[in-house]
Amino acid sequence: MAKYHDSVVEAQFGPRAKAYVESVVHAQGADLQALDAIVAQHGPRHALDLGTGGGHVSYLMARHAARVTAADLSREMLAAVADTAREKGLSNVETVEAPAERLPFPDAAFDFLACRYSAHHWQDFDGGLRQARRVLKSGAPAIFIDACSPGPALFDTHLQAVELLRDTSHVRDYSVSEWMAALHRVGFTVTSSRSWQLRMDFPVWTARMRTPADNVKAIRALQAAASTETRAHFAIEPDGSFLLDITLIEAAAA
Repeated sequence: MAKYHDSVVEAQFGPRAKAYVESVVHAQGADLQALDAIVAQHGPRHALDLGTGGGHVSYLMARHAARVTAADLSREMLAAVADTAREKGLSNVETVEAPAERLPFPDAAFDFLACRYSAHHWQDFDGGLRQARRVLKSGAPAIFIDACSPGPALFDTHLQAVELLRDTSHVRDYSVSEWMAALHRVGFTVTSSRSWQLRMDFPVWTARMRTPADNVKAIRALQAAASTETRAHFAIEPDGSFLLDITLIEAAAA
């Protein structure tokens, strides 16, 4: 089953590698600015970008870390990241093909870890976090950034439904409380967290994943039928654009 889900993720993201490297949503943002300040403060010797996607975290960390390892299960995505790193003159970025739940690194191999917009694709959430803790030195910082569930079931059900229709490799956007509990279970200490909403431009959001037309129609149907409270929370616009909840959690390996 694990290999099957990995193949779904690879099929979804491999052909879209260039789109994610060039994605404005992924290449910019207040979260990247916050991460840049944190990495600059620590100046890691060897940082891990867990679930690198378009590589934007790796490019950022490469300015402050002696070495950066970008890990992802998509071979095509990693090839795009390696090419982009070379174009940017970042010789300290290396790529490794691996799922978050099965990292091929020794214990305590890294002194910094960042994971951005990746965990909601993991088949085993706790397993991925457990691996993150294993490969970090004791006391090392870890930054987790991801779309998150607002919490209440009314909003959560709507979010998970539209996410899955848009991207069949989606597993779950976890709530902040679910994140906190999971991090505690696997051996992290949470030092701070912050949440905000980010506008998703619906035509761009669906085009980036090449969402099938029938699925796009289904998402729009769910939005049209949503309750007043749901429409208000996500600020759903006439063209389907909406606000997505995002969280940034700072933790340390206990």
